Amino acid sequence: MAKGLLLVAFDFTNAHEDEFHDWYDLEHVPERQRVAGFGLCERWISTQNPKQAVASYDLDSLSVLDSPAYRAIAGDNLSVWSKRMTKICRRLLRFDGEQTLPGNADSPRGAGGLLVNAMNVLPEHEAEFNEWYDQEHIPALAAVPGVLAARRFRDPKGTHRYLALYHLQSADIPNGPAWQKAANSPWTDKLRPYFRDHVRLLTKRYTRSA
Repeated sequence: MAKGLLLVAFDFTNAHEDEFHDWYDLEHVPERQRVAGFGLCERWISTQNPKQAVASYDLDSLSVLDSPAYRAIAGDNLSVWSKRMTKICRRLLRFDGEQTLPGNADSPRGAGGLLVNAMNVLPEHEAEFNEWYDQEHIPALAAVPGVLAARRFRDPKGTHRYLALYHLQSADIPNGPAWQKAANSPWTDKLRPYFRDHVRLLTKRYTRSA
């Protein structure tokens, strides 16, 4: 069975920073860690904007999000604190997806950086887009030194149909020449004009202040 992913990104500029992190660290993440089927739960901070945060949750399968245990803490059943914080913060992305490549890999532990690339593609170019991603783009980036894992996910119902997730030794990896060479092939250049709704978030591991 394919693994699942829940990934949420917020801009918390309008929130008190300490409260935002307390909410995530003391309530929101622990609630989800207690749900059967949730795996590694990690938090990340944008390298471009320290007021943008990502939370990534490995799932045994996407069906975990339909379980009674998850439904009891999500949607209309969010806690009072969660409802208040999600109104204050601006959501940049929510992605509930099934892993398509390689299908059953977990997130590696101990990554220093995470790159999120979510997008749609013009329907008439979707078949070639998937061929490019699976046959060239992911394999090329996975081979770059410092890339710990390169995976793809598909969300059939959300705002962004496709997401690629790269766990990195450090957030500096995508700025290096090896990554730049792998990421910018002629096939990539051909398909870029057909990308839509692109969200790119380069992040470093969040570390809670003492």
